[in-house]
Amino acid sequence: MLKYEILINPKWLRKLDNDIWNDELVPAVLKIGENRYNIKIAYRGNVIRDKKKKSYRIVFQKPYKVNGAHEIHLNAEFSDVSLSRNKLSLDFFDRIGVISPHSQHVLLSINGYNKGIYLEIESFDQYLLEKRKLPDGPIIYATNNRANFSLLTKKKEIKKRLDQGYTLKYGNPEDIDDLKNFIAMINALSNHDFEKEIPQVLDIEKYLRWVSGAVCVQNYDGFIHNYALYKNGETGLFEITPWDYDGTWGRNLHGRKLDYDYVPLTGYNTLSARLFHFPQFRSQYNEILSNILEKEFTLDVQKPIINELFESLKPNMSLDPFISTNAEILEQEKKVYFNFIKKRNAYLKEQLISFV
Repeated sequence: MLKYEILINPKWLRKLDNDIWNDELVPAVLKIGENRYNIKIAYRGNVIRDKKKKSYRIVFQKPYKVNGAHEIHLNAEFSDVSLSRNKLSLDFFDRIGVISPHSQHVLLSINGYNKGIYLEIESFDQYLLEKRKLPDGPIIYATNNRANFSLLTKKKEIKKRLDQGYTLKYGNPEDIDDLKNFIAMINALSNHDFEKEIPQVLDIEKYLRWVSGAVCVQNYDGFIHNYALYKNGETGLFEITPWDYDGTWGRNLHGRKLDYDYVPLTGYNTLSARLFHFPQFRSQYNEILSNILEKEFTLDVQKPIINELFESLKPNMSLDPFISTNAEILEQEKKVYFNFIKKRNAYLKEQLISFV
């Protein structure tokens, strides 16, 4: 496991600690092996900022890019005793054909103090597109639960703006106008016009793969939050990618168990509800999800992946001062994931029978 060491002037560290909700970046140095990189750093995330083990956003300054990335995130995974659910989920999306950030576990220290095991995650930005040789295009983050493709909030209140819940990560102001038009279209078009127009703005096959992934790993927040929209510069179509998937594999984001049938077959947001009104889109989803349930989201496929990841983490678990996970706890957690996969797979297959 790679070792990352952050060196930061105490005054800048105090600035971060004096206001944990401030997103302003402060200067620091990141050491990886013999290499030193000038960076800027800030806390990131929502729930995690109140925890003892915090997550970090790192932006490279000199050099401007490291391994093709200008920005990375170091996630604490504090509510996950296995430190694994996020990585397992993002890797799963990658396997089923959805653009997904890559990740790896690292050991982190700050000014000589051990901070434990972190999950380094790629930032979904223009540099990721460049690295993957994907067409350039705007990227918009779904930053809160108002990003539900609806005219109404989760509390059924009328939104003040169509782009509520979204933040432009990369692109121009007019790209937000395209997003507003997309959301207006989802909500205002008649069924006849929606069926005809939606393939002109959304990559439906990739969207349905994303829904399939979120449904399989059962991310309760994933349908109205924790995703990014990317408008492919060649096709002109919106695509979608996952983000922050720690509340998965039979657990919620706080680490509590969720029943295997907690999230329905179709997930839930306004865009999916409109798509699944039409038989051809229901049939397409049935085919995609059925294939995933047969070839990817199975105990035979996922068990060795989970075993390998857990074995790689075991030797370093005792080095994390913020968790009390040991080999026995990891084995127990493994059983939770295995049991979830088995029951969730059977449940989804049963639901698909009457879906088309």
